[in-house]
Amino acid sequence: MKLGILFNGIVAAILAIPLVRYILSPVSHGRKGAYQSWFALGDLAQFPAGQTRLATYKNPYVNLWDGMTGDVACWVRHIEGANFQVFAVNCAHLGCPVRWFPQSGLFMCPCHGGVYYQDGSRASGPPERGLFEHHYKVENGKLWIKAGEMPTPGMVSGIPGGKPPCA
Repeated sequence: MKLGILFNGIVAAILAIPLVRYILSPVSHGRKGAYQSWFALGDLAQFPAGQTRLATYKNPYVNLWDGMTGDVACWVRHIEGANFQVFAVNCAHLGCPVRWFPQSGLFMCPCHGGVYYQDGSRASGPPERGLFEHHYKVENGKLWIKAGEMPTPGMVSGIPGGKPPCA
């Protein structure tokens, strides 16, 4: 009986290690403020007015060995002047990556047929809402994104008109 209890305790401790590391990871790696960081997507010249371009930023919550998997894609739509929309690349239905088709002016999801207009609003398919938008700002001739956080309905719903603030 004692040997069985000891064995079960050892197995429980081994299985608890990944869970404890996951919970303590942000604290142990000193990344507490990583989700509140602003990162440059590039110079404004990279995003011509009236066009939608794919951009990437480095997720601040990665390890050195993550390589290119730490790069996060987003779609940048330059409306005009300092007005932009920065969309998460993921479909609002199940998170598949959407593609931009400039010929039709639509974002399309290959997984379940979700379609979005150029402003990110839902056009058709199973998604019940438009694309998620990232917070952005224009500063010193660069477009910046608030990186690390995944846009969610709760984050965007508090913003009037569903548009991110331009700081």
